[in-house]
Amino acid sequence: MKKIVIQGGRPLKGELTISGAKNSAVALIPAAILADDVVTLEGVPVIQDVHSLIEILNIMGVKTNFIGETLTIDSRQMISIPMPSGKINSLRASYYFMGALLGRFGEGVVGLPGGCYLGPRPIDLHIKGFRALGATVDNELGAMYLRTPAGLNGARIFLDNVSIGATINIMFAAVKAQGVTVIENAAKEPEIIDVATLLNNMGASVRGAGTDVIRITGVSKLHGTHHAMIPDRIEAGTYLAMAAACGQGIRLKNVIYEHLDSFIAKLTEMGVDLTISEDEIFVKQSDNLLPVNIRTAPYPGFATDLQQPITPLLLKASGESEIIDTIYPQRVNHVPEMVRMGADISVEGATIVINGRKDVKLGGAEVMASDLRAGAGLVLAGLMASGETTIYNVDYILRGYDHLIEKLRNLGAEISLVEE
Repeated sequence: MKKIVIQGGRPLKGELTISGAKNSAVALIPAAILADDVVTLEGVPVIQDVHSLIEILNIMGVKTNFIGETLTIDSRQMISIPMPSGKINSLRASYYFMGALLGRFGEGVVGLPGGCYLGPRPIDLHIKGFRALGATVDNELGAMYLRTPAGLNGARIFLDNVSIGATINIMFAAVKAQGVTVIENAAKEPEIIDVATLLNNMGASVRGAGTDVIRITGVSKLHGTHHAMIPDRIEAGTYLAMAAACGQGIRLKNVIYEHLDSFIAKLTEMGVDLTISEDEIFVKQSDNLLPVNIRTAPYPGFATDLQQPITPLLLKASGESEIIDTIYPQRVNHVPEMVRMGADISVEGATIVINGRKDVKLGGAEVMASDLRAGAGLVLAGLMASGETTIYNVDYILRGYDHLIEKLRNLGAEISLVEE
């Protein structure tokens, strides 16, 4: 069992570099198997989800080489084998193999995805898209059986709800389909653009990524390429919150600030002192913070993945702040854990209510990470608290934050990963 132990109350100072985007990496890696040659990805974060995806590739006969932040994927000897269970169930992004296997082999058997529980997260829009392209999709004993009796053909697909996963999965299935596919009400996240850039570098024809209408003209073959992924906007937002809460001057490097417009707007509204340049952000010591109301929304709105990491910072804002998560209303499991640390925070209906104070006093406690971003929020709460905080279930956190312990230690945090 692993746990994170934090001796809180230490001021943080210095600089750190943001790693490649987790939410890009988990899509780019399955995308690489659509190529008939070697694909090299640069800036890959060293996180558990990436290692799990590499293990899945290796099971299918794909050769991989992961050195530093560079991952080489050679799928020339890849075989399509059923993957109903095992590693495929350990992470949410495993569902990208559905679209990738359809695009590569015209068939696939993939277990239902796992990952963090944030309330209902159906994959019905993915299935709707696959069926519109001509695939049959059957749930047999907890695994999805995907087949293409007459091949894949382009179609016009309207997504009833904006979905990053469905948008990317349909792109994977459509890039080699006959004819033209149009995805309407598509997700606009930067990770969508990152995936489309890789596919186009491989020879695909994807237009409109980053807008709500994506047009894909099918091609018969995709080739290998090199691709440098974007930095992680969620990791950047998490460290921005930490810098504002505990920092005495912290510089974040390798940041695309435009990807964080809505988050930065809320920090500015709170009174956080930021200096923004082309690819880095400097956070000055921030005092006398103001309360804000946050409502999550699809990009370019406030990201649901950042509502938990910003929650402890709101405890330092004098007055009442509110958070409403319209994406995952059940994403509130961090609240009772922060109450254990002395936070004046509650859930009222669909709203998280935070009663903040400039001189908020949190105390160390034993707490449990219920999911990836809740765990990040607890790390920040532990850094703010006096005394020792022990966080359990840290595998959730390690799934998505590259070198978290080392980065925080370099800023002056007293934090360690303990394995029992």
